[in-house]
Parts: sequence; structure tokens; C-alpha cells
Amino acid sequence: MKTLKLAAALAAAALLAACGQGGGGAANVDGSRIAAGAPGEWLSYGRTYDEQRHSPLDKINASNVGQLGLAWFYEFDTDRGQEATPLMVDGVLYTTTAWSKVYAFDAKTGALKWSYDPKVEGAKGFDACCDVVNRGVAVWKGRVYVGALDGRLIALDAATGREVWSVQTTDTSRPYTITGAPRVIKDKVLIGNGGAEYGVRGYLSAYDAATGKLVWRFYTTPNPNGQPDNAASDKAMSEKGAATWFGEGWKATGGGGTVWDAMAYDPELDILYAGVGNGTPWNHQKRSDGKGDNLFLSSILALKPDTGEYVWHYQTTPGESWDYTATQHIILADLTLDGQPRKVLMQAPKNGFFYVLDRATGQLLSAKPYVPITWATGVDMATGRPIETPGARYTDAPSLQVPAPFGAHNWHPMAFNPTEGLVYIPAQVLPFGYVDDAGYQHRPGAWNVGTDFLANALPDDQAQIAAVKAMVKGQLIAWDPVAQQARFTIEHPFFWNAGVLSTAGGLVFQGAAQGEFAAYSAADGKKLWSYPTQNGVIAAPSTYEIDGEQYVALMVGYGGAGALSAPAFLPDRPRLPGRLMVFKLGGTAQAPAYEIPEPPTIDLTGVSSRGDLRRGFELYHQNCQVCHGPNAGGAFLPDLKRSQMLLGEESWKSVLIDGALAPRGMASFSRFIDARGAEDLRAYVLSEARKTSRAPTVEGARGPAPKT
Repeated sequence: MKTLKLAAALAAAALLAACGQGGGGAANVDGSRIAAGAPGEWLSYGRTYDEQRHSPLDKINASNVGQLGLAWFYEFDTDRGQEATPLMVDGVLYTTTAWSKVYAFDAKTGALKWSYDPKVEGAKGFDACCDVVNRGVAVWKGRVYVGALDGRLIALDAATGREVWSVQTTDTSRPYTITGAPRVIKDKVLIGNGGAEYGVRGYLSAYDAATGKLVWRFYTTPNPNGQPDNAASDKAMSEKGAATWFGEGWKATGGGGTVWDAMAYDPELDILYAGVGNGTPWNHQKRSDGKGDNLFLSSILALKPDTGEYVWHYQTTPGESWDYTATQHIILADLTLDGQPRKVLMQAPKNGFFYVLDRATGQLLSAKPYVPITWATGVDMATGRPIETPGARYTDAPSLQVPAPFGAHNWHPMAFNPTEGLVYIPAQVLPFGYVDDAGYQHRPGAWNVGTDFLANALPDDQAQIAAVKAMVKGQLIAWDPVAQQARFTIEHPFFWNAGVLSTAGGLVFQGAAQGEFAAYSAADGKKLWSYPTQNGVIAAPSTYEIDGEQYVALMVGYGGAGALSAPAFLPDRPRLPGRLMVFKLGGTAQAPAYEIPEPPTIDLTGVSSRGDLRRGFELYHQNCQVCHGPNAGGAFLPDLKRSQMLLGEESWKSVLIDGALAPRGMASFSRFIDARGAEDLRAYVLSEARKTSRAPTVEGARGPAPKT
């Protein structure tokens, strides 16, 4: 009898535990499991808390990678940028797509287990500076967590996809977004947000994983009203941050400083690390009267995960004025420097310097440029501050600088191979003309950068365009963080390339904008295998093992900031549905060729406009360039030069002013442009449409079989 009672009690306890997890025991991930780094699984965004993105799996290696083939694939219902890293937990693969949709698959067969659509309103796409993307989920104790584009943090049952709870993490009256992947540390779900270009105040929040209750919040800029926030950041802001801000410019916007991507965690030190973004407006002169460091913009923050308590910070770009964020990937590792073992933090932020810091104290150990840069000549090791070149701040005259706002490295994840001692950086080189916007005024909900985008319109002369294109390049750099130099560099034909995976098989995997997935030797960069994905790749792959077979999973889908804002420097291709492609040795699956849509044709015979072409040029580059490219040259979002709406004044106005296409992501611009301005814009786009008859082409869209 006692035995029966004990068995019943144990069964009841197990049932209660399963109910508490919300997944019937499925996906029972906790901190010890993530920290240990289960070799055959991918449990967190960067695989483990150190975010090294290096897998110990070696069944796929340099000697046999040529046998890699497609095991299975799945085609999604969205054709925007795909940036997620798939997680694999207990035989289930979890990923997200554009518009914050979540999917769960059988990781071996590809069978869909469930999907979840948070139903983000299409008009919210207006607030997304850099496409309606999402970088993935977190899995913890039977639940899957996703940050939605509209600022919600959502907990789902890992076994069924049923929504368990949802909390609004942002002020819905402000243009906040979420595109980054959550992390979970000590039963707290960590999530930041984006929207700095539009004018928001950044912060990092921790929510109780079980209930969704806010535990703590750390603001990265001062409260514009000068009062405490009753938040974890109050003490640090009072003692370190507030006195570094001046003037009134930042108060209307909130100052920026969004924590939109990078996080890492050291369980031994019990320190959470987070990267902080750019200021609003970009232009330091407009934001803070050209004075002060503006903490904690463009900084790495070290916090206690239980409370959000400040530990230390390092600011990569004091008083930043170029959109040089420090939100880029953070990697933790143990290195031997000057004969001594050091626990370090490594980052290659937008500004072009590769930083190595002591992760316990924040002490700068080294900083060297990993690409050619012009805005600074080096970093003063005594102060940790960059040595800026004269005129870099463009206060008195325009300044052509490298890197551009896209950065020398953007969100695309790096990887660290501890055997080779190399960090593999998806890098890029682009120039940008920074020009003070003399007439800058804050416009709620619009881009507020204080930099005149008119200077970056493309010239009409084809030779000049070719010269500009010759300056732009993409690279995969194998960086030695001890010697602070590149061991080798792989050149790419385009700049907006994908994140990276490193494996113990001596391989580095990376996709490319032109529609390729490749494996390189981790030691010398030799290309060992490639596969034509047909669609462009920007996401980082992951790898896992089931039943003795190793798999490599990749989200395929072209998009993001580069595709939207700089189409002239990228492959000219139509939007194509995203795919999840999973590879294994001997894989024989075949993904069908995409059905390439015929480029729309437009007959402009007899079409005219009463608008002011010159004013339309100015309005376009002030309001439309960031999504449709300079000179109305966008091919990723609908090509305005081929739009049927261009044929008539009323149809054009119905979209631009009346918001006829808001459900599809084209919100009304009536807050910023009146009917006359809309017609001026139409006059300008018509003039550009008449200059070109170029039809989109898609290299490799119906490409050959995979090659080794």
C-alpha cells in the first residue's frame, strides 16, 4: 500500500512539473544544459552562453564535406529577409521567419509539428528600419519564447505551439520594434528592442520565464524628464550617464541606445553582457550640442542577471555620430595574452575596430582595425578612446567616411574556433557621405538622423556608379584576436553576406547574397564545397546530430537593411519565398527551382505629372531612400519605377497618403508628406523610370546541381 501511495505521489508530482513547464517535459532546457553545450544540439542563439557558435561535431569534415547534400527543406509563406538561427532541442528544430512567425519541425525528417503566427499588423513594417526580420527563439523548460516585431514577448508551449502568455514590452505609441532573439538566464527572459532611427529610448528588460512578469529594466539613456525611473539603471545613470548628455535635441527622441541584438553570459562570473546601439539623432551636434560621451550609447554593458545591477561598461564610440553601434555579436573566450591566461570578451562592432576586453573588469586589452577605416587612426590604449581624424564629425563640411552606417560588420553572427584560435567575421567595406542636416527638426515617427541623405544619391553617370561600386566589398575575415591581424580573407562579390558557423570538423560555413551556401577550410579559407540556394542568404547556420548523423540547418531568404537601402551594390533579384534547408552527408533531396516572377512592365506613354521634380528628389531621399534605395533604385521592395500606381495621380496618392497598402507594410506617409508633396515625389519617380529599362536578373535562380 505504501508503495502504491508513493508511486501515486510521484506520478502526481511529475504531472504537476510537466504542467508547470507547459510542454509535457518537452524541451526541458535550463542554464546548466546550455552552459554545458550538449554536443549534438543547438540550445540557444549562439549555441552556448559564450556565443562562440562553434560546434564540437566533426562527422562532417574537410575530408568528406564534398558529399554534403540536401536532407530536407521547407518553404515558408513570406518572401522578406530570413535572419533566424534554427535551434535543435530533443529532436525538434525551432525557427522563426520574417513577421515573427514561429515553426517547429521534426529535425530528422522535416515534418512540420506546429506553427504560430503572432499576426503582426502589416503597417508595423513602417517602424522596422531594416526589414520585418526576426533572428530566432529561446527555449527554456518546455517553452519557446519569441519577440514579435510589434514589441510583444510571447511564450509558447514547446510541444504544441499554444500561446501560454504574452506581454507588451514597449510603448505602443512609440515606433519600437523587436527583431532580436531572446536569451534566458536563471529563469529570466531577456529582450531588448529597436527603433533608434525613429526616436525611442533604449532599454534591456528581464521577464519571469514562468509568468511574463517584468523583473527588472535597464535604461541606456537618461530619462528626458530628469527624474529617476525606479529601474535597475538609476544608480549607474545618476553616477555615470546623465552628466554626459547636453542640450535638448535628444530629449524629443529619447536618445536612442536600443539593445537590439547582442547578448552573452558568463555563468562563473555571473555577468550578462549586452551591446548598445546608436544615438538619435545620429548627428552628435544635433543630439547633444556636440558635447559629451552620451553614455551608454555604442557601449558594451556588463550587468548582474538577477537584478540588472551595473557592473562595468566600455564605450566603443564616445559621442557617436555615424550610427556606429556596439550591438554586434559578442563572444566570450579564454585566450593566452602576453603569456597569461585571460577571460576575454571579443567584439567587432560597426566602427571597424576589433576589441578584446577583460570580461571581469572591462579593461581594454587590445583594439585594432579589422577593415580599412577613415574616421579614426587607432585607439588610445591609455584612455580606451578612438583617435578621430580631423573633420570626421562633419560639423563644418561634408565627410566621406568608411565604414558607412551599415558598419564594417553588422548583425550577422561571427564564430570562434578555439582550436585555430580564429574569429571568423562577416565583414564589409562601404563609403558613406556624412553631411550635416542644417534644417534638421525632429519629426515624430520618421527617421531622425540629423544627417542629410541627399548626399548619398547615386550619380547618373554609369562610369561614376561603377567607380563607387568598386569601393564596395564583402569579406569573410579569419581574425587572430591574439596577434590582432587577419590570417586570411575571403573576398565576396557583394557586401551583405551571411552569418557564420564553425565546427570541429575543420570547417567554416557561410551563405552569400548571390545565392550560395559554402564550406571553407577553417585553417586556410580554401572553399571545399558549395550549394546554389537560388535565393540569397543572410542568416547564420547551425548544426546538430541525430541517430549518429550530423545535419547543418540554414534559413535562406534575401533581405534586411542592405537589400532595402543599398540595392545598387547587391544582386538584382526579385523577392522569393524563404526556405529552411537542412543538409547531411549523402542527402539526396531536391528543392525545386523557384518560379521567378516576370518583372512588371509599365507603359509611360502619355503619362505626366504636374509635380516639382527637384522637390520630389529631396522628399524621396528624405523619406523613401532607406526602404526603396537611392534614386528610386530599389528592387527588393516593390520597384516604384515599375509600379502601376505611378500611372495616375489619384492611385499614387491612395497609397502614399491614404494608406491603401498599409496591410502589406506600406503605411501612409500623411504625417510627413501632403498631397502636393506626394505628386512631387511621383514626378521624381517618373523621371527615374524613364531613365532605365533594366529588367531584374537572378543569377543561379535555376542554377546547376551542387558543386564541390
